[in-house]
Amino acid sequence: MSLFVPRFDDTVLVRDAEAEVVGDTPVAVRLLADSSASGGALSTVRVTLAEGADGARPHVHHNSAEMFYLLDGEAEVLSGDDVVTAARGDLIIVPPDRPHAFAAAPGATADLLIVIAPGVERFDYFRHLQRVRLGEAAPESLLEIQELYDNHFLKSAAWDGRHR
Repeated sequence: MSLFVPRFDDTVLVRDAEAEVVGDTPVAVRLLADSSASGGALSTVRVTLAEGADGARPHVHHNSAEMFYLLDGEAEVLSGDDVVTAARGDLIIVPPDRPHAFAAAPGATADLLIVIAPGVERFDYFRHLQRVRLGEAAPESLLEIQELYDNHFLKSAAWDGRHR
């Protein structure tokens, strides 16, 4: 087992009013700390989903774990072949190479704090997703940047059976 020791000099403080927000209803992503801010320790965003909105399609990260903490509402989270419903105060950690996805539960909104550790520079990934949502980039363009952001899409029968 190797130990990753992040190196950064200053405390990271991100004021809510100063954080960049990508998107709006039904999906808003508040960019909190990218990997470079924490010496590679983590990347963190806050995702707010309108009622029943999808957050992320099934994917894996080969080099990082992903943590979901429900600040409010309810979310469905795919982890492997299981779909669990998480409520306010619940925490889910998905290990590397495990398929996962998330969405607001049917009839509910969701407000999630999401942390990837070790970190990956991902703010530009969320900006790219917004360009896809706005029709400024083709959905297929996400396949071209999978390696860069360690975000590899896949199919999931467990997820597709619940979310189309």
